[in-house]
Amino acid sequence: MEQFDVIILGGGAAGLSAGLYSTRAMQKTLILEKLGYGGQILVTDEIENYPGFPEGIKGPELSIMMEKQTRRFGADMRYEEVEGVENLDQPLKLIHTSEGAYAGKTVIIAAGGSHKKLGVPGEDELSGRGVSYCAVCDANFFRGQDVVVVGGGDAALDEGGYLSGIVNKVTVIHRRDELRASKILQERSLANPKMDFLWSHVVEEFQGEPDLENALVRNLKTQEVYKYPASGAFIYIGFESNSGFLKGQVPMDEFGHIQTDISMATGIPGVYACGDIRVNSDRQLGNAVGDGITAALSAYHYLTEGE
Repeated sequence: MEQFDVIILGGGAAGLSAGLYSTRAMQKTLILEKLGYGGQILVTDEIENYPGFPEGIKGPELSIMMEKQTRRFGADMRYEEVEGVENLDQPLKLIHTSEGAYAGKTVIIAAGGSHKKLGVPGEDELSGRGVSYCAVCDANFFRGQDVVVVGGGDAALDEGGYLSGIVNKVTVIHRRDELRASKILQERSLANPKMDFLWSHVVEEFQGEPDLENALVRNLKTQEVYKYPASGAFIYIGFESNSGFLKGQVPMDEFGHIQTDISMATGIPGVYACGDIRVNSDRQLGNAVGDGITAALSAYHYLTEGE
């Protein structure tokens, strides 16, 4: 069985950043990724809020650059799906993948997460061309335009409020006739003159060519279906942590996000978590990079200085 100093589970921004720092510190490092290096940024069209790129950069382009930089320093990067882990509390932690098993002195969990989708026609086709899951990332593309927010929880209203400071109008589409968000967010949103609400409505389809033009919505009380014009649609119906394979192995909250301290330590010696998979992540590229660096430095100190 191959043995490594550091095994990183996930090749998104957090995992690649951790791998970069680990390999430059001369730690034998393995990065395991099941789909594509870059994670969420790989499917993000334009990135304008990451330092160092004053004109912005395409997500896939930045993903390739980050991957090349990490490979340059000798990271062992393999396309394999992690299926399970064991002995995390032991000096050698075991990682089982679709191709075999590996032993690591430390493990950095950077498996990320994914936004829940509505699963309606046009959603995937118009993702990055009007359909978004991150207002902080994409709001500026819709400056002065009309957008919709789908959802009724804290994230929907919080992001809707953020959008209202940039766009012309925000319409919140919610399947119920009352909100699930915290009272203070409800009060702010209902008092916001730039926010409107479509109560008891669901989105049936997103339409437009080549970019989003409208959402096809259904009134659940009257069953009327009609087009609602919008240049942007921001979906907030939940965020799923990719931590199912770790259940019972590391401390998590009720949503599957891993508990860490500020050094990204999980409380299990030699096991760290970073990026979108951890509790209280802001799910921003800059945060993920910083988390990955912190986790790699913590692993380095563990390896060279002990617990």
